[in-house]
Amino acid sequence: MKLDIFSEIQKRDCDDNGGFATLLEESLQQAQHAERAGFDCWWQVEHHCTPDFSYSSCPELLLHAIANATTTLRVGHAGILVPFGINHPLRVAERVATLDHLTNGRIEAGLAKSGGKEWETFQITEAQAAAHLVEATKMLPRAWTESPFNWNGDTWQVEDREVQPKVVQQPHPNLWHTCSSPDSFKRAGQLGVGVLGTTLFAPIDTFGEMLAGYREAIATTQTPHPNNQAGVFTFVHARKSTKQAIDSGAPRSALWYVSSAPKVFQVPREIFYRNIRGQTDPRSAPSTAALTEAEAPDATDVSDPNPVVALMKREFAGEQISNEEIYETLNHLDSFIIGDLETCRRKMNRYRETGVDRLMCLVQMGEIPQQDVLATIDCIGAELLQEFAA
Repeated sequence: MKLDIFSEIQKRDCDDNGGFATLLEESLQQAQHAERAGFDCWWQVEHHCTPDFSYSSCPELLLHAIANATTTLRVGHAGILVPFGINHPLRVAERVATLDHLTNGRIEAGLAKSGGKEWETFQITEAQAAAHLVEATKMLPRAWTESPFNWNGDTWQVEDREVQPKVVQQPHPNLWHTCSSPDSFKRAGQLGVGVLGTTLFAPIDTFGEMLAGYREAIATTQTPHPNNQAGVFTFVHARKSTKQAIDSGAPRSALWYVSSAPKVFQVPREIFYRNIRGQTDPRSAPSTAALTEAEAPDATDVSDPNPVVALMKREFAGEQISNEEIYETLNHLDSFIIGDLETCRRKMNRYRETGVDRLMCLVQMGEIPQQDVLATIDCIGAELLQEFAA
């Protein structure tokens, strides 16, 4: 199982913590540390109009900067928002191919259907997003390899075009889908692309069930050059002692991340609660439709039989909860890889046993100071990375 870095380009209260320029410089430093530590790939999202949660609105520019600052670290989109009204796939083909040249063949191309807030911003429907994802996935390999390029799809048609440049990697860069539901895992398998998922605070067994559906689907794909790999991102902060991990602010940052996600993705909060209970997936239809009105915290409704859900309700209601209490409440979760080395080793191994090929470590989240982010990157590299790579 390879260990990667997953980044939202995130900083809680960014304007109060050095601003955007500092955040970009810190991200470059993290990538350089990741390369020295031996991580395989740096994955980065694309989001728009999501302050604090993600400042990665132009990922291809920062991925180029990261590639320039490194020599062996692979760089990956996780993923490019593929509705045609956000990123036309012909432009995607050109940008990825250019990055493939500028990185000397180090690019990974993940594609994403996106979600409620981006659909609302760019006036995309859920049905359009799903159809465009399939069409773009089929179109990109041909645009990268065929000369001349012709396309006669449901959304777009063109004849006899020379798409330039062609890619460096042969036959073409790996294609991936960001996936969050059983249907999306199966669709990725049928199209012959890798999957990039998440567990957040959900049971890892739920991810394992979706992964089994993916493996079954990709075994029958007719895609000429399938990418049969599964990656998943989750919270990771490994230090030599539990106290160091807690004092970094990682527990509160992980809680803030999950609590912020419903607003960012326009998903009803109860959908996330059901997912934590192992009942459903957080972004399966119709949950990705934009909310009709903003959710307001209810300080009178903070109890729940599930202690993790109760903790999230308290955080959403504005209660100040200590890192120590958050850690004690969340430490039993396999997806909460925060603590001393032995704890993190055991939890990482659960992902390997589940069949994950790439564990994408979300190390910069919320309010964690830069020195602690770099410390956990170095610690994982020195103590854990080679063990799992072997």
